[in-house]
Amino acid sequence: MTHNLMHLLPEIFLLTAACIILLIDVFSKDLDRNLTYRLSQLALLGTAIICMVQFPDVQYHLYDRHFILDPMAGIIKISVLLLAMVALLFARPYILPRRILRGEYYLLHLFAVLGMMVMVSGGSLLTLYLGLELLSLSLYALVAMHRHAYQSAEAAVKYFVMGAIASGFLLYGMSLVYGVTQEIHLTDIAAFIADNDPSLTLRFGLVFIVVAIAFKFGAVPFQMWVPDVYDGAPTATTAFISSAPKVAAFGLAVRIFGYGFIGVIVDWQGLLIILACLSMLVGNIVALAQTNIKRLLAYSAIAHIGYFLLGILTGTAEGFSSSFFYILAYAIMSLGGFGCLIYLGKGVEDVNTIDELKGLGRKNPWGGLLISVLFLSMAGLPPFVGFWAKLEVFLAVLNAGLVWLAVFAAVMSIIGLFYYLKVVKVIFFDEPESEQKIVAVRGLRLGLGLTSLTVVALGIFPGKLMELCEQAFQYL
Repeated sequence: MTHNLMHLLPEIFLLTAACIILLIDVFSKDLDRNLTYRLSQLALLGTAIICMVQFPDVQYHLYDRHFILDPMAGIIKISVLLLAMVALLFARPYILPRRILRGEYYLLHLFAVLGMMVMVSGGSLLTLYLGLELLSLSLYALVAMHRHAYQSAEAAVKYFVMGAIASGFLLYGMSLVYGVTQEIHLTDIAAFIADNDPSLTLRFGLVFIVVAIAFKFGAVPFQMWVPDVYDGAPTATTAFISSAPKVAAFGLAVRIFGYGFIGVIVDWQGLLIILACLSMLVGNIVALAQTNIKRLLAYSAIAHIGYFLLGILTGTAEGFSSSFFYILAYAIMSLGGFGCLIYLGKGVEDVNTIDELKGLGRKNPWGGLLISVLFLSMAGLPPFVGFWAKLEVFLAVLNAGLVWLAVFAAVMSIIGLFYYLKVVKVIFFDEPESEQKIVAVRGLRLGLGLTSLTVVALGIFPGKLMELCEQAFQYL
């Protein structure tokens, strides 16, 4: 049986490029690894171009249905590649002054992206797990990259142990599902559930899978690793972890809930409602007490996952597309948010407390403005993209008839306003502690400008992205 490997071209290209760059890096004499960096960016760009050229208009089930190629996979792959390119823009000035292995750092990005691309096209439990593990192992190493920093090592160990437990849960759940259905393909599992009454064992398996996905997203009560990892990891790594992998994890969630287990929505909908409510509650309330800006962003990330789950738990194409819009918007805002911290430290120092932002609006009006745009967008204020993202998710929940949930989410958003506006207040209304101007390198200015302007542009013209998100789920 012959297979046409053209559909796998983006993945094959990225893997080959990563292997070649790895060999070039081994023989490189340049300590700053300029060549490795440029080739990594080129590899990501080339893969993105191939994905755009090959963009699927219909849904293909390929390679014995282990691989799904559809508009959702296409959009997620392109967005993950672009987010990774911006993350590398932020990472370069950050790791140059530090004792972090340069070449390996860029290569781990490439392998993480490859894992995400495999995961979002997974048509069976096997491919989903393979992609997830390739992504996770790359991220563990990226968190530990700053070997000489105590905090970084501690964060990496926490992340690794938690991640390993989550992977164990996922495998255990998958094995229970396989034991009941005798199938590993998502379409076959869905067909089995449609024909038979789901047994208790199948439901148990589903609970384990939901727990594992909640772990990967960092939803309460499985959020313990998020603040420690966000705070302890190198800021450039945090910027990457908080953006692209979240979009890919959304792909994993949709494949499992939307394609495999849509027949037992009554079982997982209740679980997701609990996770969403707890995440919004704990994330927003604990964030109020934070003085460390990275921890504040970590708890705000937990709250954002709560809002994001609102769309998925409706189980409708409309809900999925609103969640997709939300996670894309959040990934851009979060990448920019951590990018700001690198920008403020000019890549050299680490910015940890909110007080270090005092008077930034006077010292550097342009930087202060861009950072405020990102924070106001995270708060969900118009005319930024964060407002439309929240609106779409709330509408999806209302249309699903869960009015109380939408009201609860809106109240939580109002609490969230407080700590975002606190940061903006510090930037513009507090006296600066030192008068020196911030002059950051070109890559940082470019990255920050790109994310902030995207947030504003998508806020003023959200229609195009919304159409793309709806197009992604026309085959659901």
